[in-house]
Amino acid sequence: MSSAIIPVVATIIALGVLAQVVADKLQVPSVLFLILAGIVVGPEVLGVVTLESFGGIETLSGIVGLSVAIIVFEGAFHLKVAKLREAPGAWLRLVTLGAAIALIGTAVAVRLLLDTGWDVAFLIGSLLVATGPTVVTPILNVVAVRDRVGAALETEGVVNDVTAAILAIVVFEVVKNPGRSIDLVAQDFVTRLGTGVFFGLLVAAAVWYLLSYVDLSRGNAPQNARLVVLAGALVAYGAANTLYSEAGIAAVATAGVVLGNADLPYEEEIEAFKGDVTLVVLSFVFIGLAALLSFDTLLNLGVAGLAVAVVVAALIRPIAVFASTIGGRYEFSERVFMSAVGPRGIIPASVATLFAAELQTLGMDAAANLLVGTVFLTILLTVVLEGGFARHIAQALDVIPMRVIIVGGGTVGRALAERLSDRGENVVIVENRQPAVERARNKGYSVHHGDGSDTDELRAAGAENAKILVAATGDDDVNLLVAQLAESKFDVETIIARANNPDNVDAFEDLGVRTVSSSLATAWGIDNIIERPALANWMTEIGRSGDVQEVEVTSDELVGLTIDELDRDLPGGVIIALVGRNGDNKVPDADFTIQEGDHLTFLGRKEAVRDALNWCHPESP
Repeated sequence: MSSAIIPVVATIIALGVLAQVVADKLQVPSVLFLILAGIVVGPEVLGVVTLESFGGIETLSGIVGLSVAIIVFEGAFHLKVAKLREAPGAWLRLVTLGAAIALIGTAVAVRLLLDTGWDVAFLIGSLLVATGPTVVTPILNVVAVRDRVGAALETEGVVNDVTAAILAIVVFEVVKNPGRSIDLVAQDFVTRLGTGVFFGLLVAAAVWYLLSYVDLSRGNAPQNARLVVLAGALVAYGAANTLYSEAGIAAVATAGVVLGNADLPYEEEIEAFKGDVTLVVLSFVFIGLAALLSFDTLLNLGVAGLAVAVVVAALIRPIAVFASTIGGRYEFSERVFMSAVGPRGIIPASVATLFAAELQTLGMDAAANLLVGTVFLTILLTVVLEGGFARHIAQALDVIPMRVIIVGGGTVGRALAERLSDRGENVVIVENRQPAVERARNKGYSVHHGDGSDTDELRAAGAENAKILVAATGDDDVNLLVAQLAESKFDVETIIARANNPDNVDAFEDLGVRTVSSSLATAWGIDNIIERPALANWMTEIGRSGDVQEVEVTSDELVGLTIDELDRDLPGGVIIALVGRNGDNKVPDADFTIQEGDHLTFLGRKEAVRDALNWCHPESP
């Protein structure tokens, strides 16, 4: 057994890495290739990976359980409070109202289309509530949507993974014991959830104390910090799961959210390490479970099974999303995109596999096949279609934020990328120096490795779809060439070049290139600190606590209003600092009347400025 599993493990890891590389190259979520790889090496095709390869269902369930714990922890770790504030109402409704609609709607569809009992129908419905970070995060990695959309989808995935797993366990007990009362069912759900939250908070507190107040050795402190966090996640999962099955999922999700927002030492190193570990376990889970898929089980469901999957994805999911986003800041196209991105993930697959094995031991083979077939068919349909075509759907709906290309990944380029990314823009850095590429990628930016002065490299970076291109290298000749290429070869709306030598500013502008001088900008900054210290201090906070944004008036509801009338409807903490009209800018008085095409400059707190932009111009990021 020990020698037999070695080639299986090697095969899974190799396929996992290959799937990730191909996915990055094609800009398609990696889970699509992981599932396809699992089917190919599984018993239905090559027979390299089988249930016997893992030593039986109990061993596989243990491997899957620990893997899912790491995956959920990693997803929860990235749920920052600042991100959740982008969509406070939407994510809360998605995990409550949306989850309820998904549960009931799916159960009704299964009951009517597959002619099964309500107990099995609700068991399938409870599992298919979960979308999960294993499938949502890879999609969002290749489709750069606005923060409010990403925050809602990521939070829904993490929270619904927890509730679906626990709810499914509770419903499964009802399937085995039909006489169970509703009170006992509710009590069981709360007990499992509460146990998980308790252990999650306990472990998070212990890990935070160790990292913050205990000397983990100076030479290996970052490495030890990574190991402590990983061990903490596994301990939280194991301790909670020992008391109640699937309570461990709630434990790791709780610990992940708390630690992710606790400002831990070595946080960047921890995140990078978790990402690498997650890649490996993600390969094990998806390839291992996909290898157990039986084509006969899917085919036996027939057209009715396919109809259930279609109804779940094309009818129930949109109803849940639109009901959960009523009255929010979401555009219609964003709500359609969220409806089209609800692939089911690893929690339904792993739990359904374990349930099916237990149902077969109880002599309920028909229910076991129905459960596994429906769940896996829905996963395949949603992952292949929604995951594989997510980028195309986003582009068709125009929900990807304004693309900004920054040529030059040095200090200036990275600082600009940080501010623009913080506002939710889709930023791509183009850089040909390997050390600069690595620094920018370590900061989490999208980087295209290539020469920005080459037309083909700019095209590969997405210049054809860019609205803004900034030439920010330390070489003025390169910046001028990049700007001229962007103007002559690509339809870029705004082109800005950095002039390192102030003597080149006039030459740049004579050629029609909007130019910013590094030297003059530095001098102006120093002058502001000397003469206008309060303004200078506040300006450094732009992108953090403060913000300045400009928007064009296109709404008929604003035309004809005075500044005084506009101020009454603006959120607190923001003012209209300037109004631009026909190239002239002025500080408006209270009686100034707004006309179509005016440019309003909002100044104030970051959140207030964004609320004002959305109120004034819903298409703004």
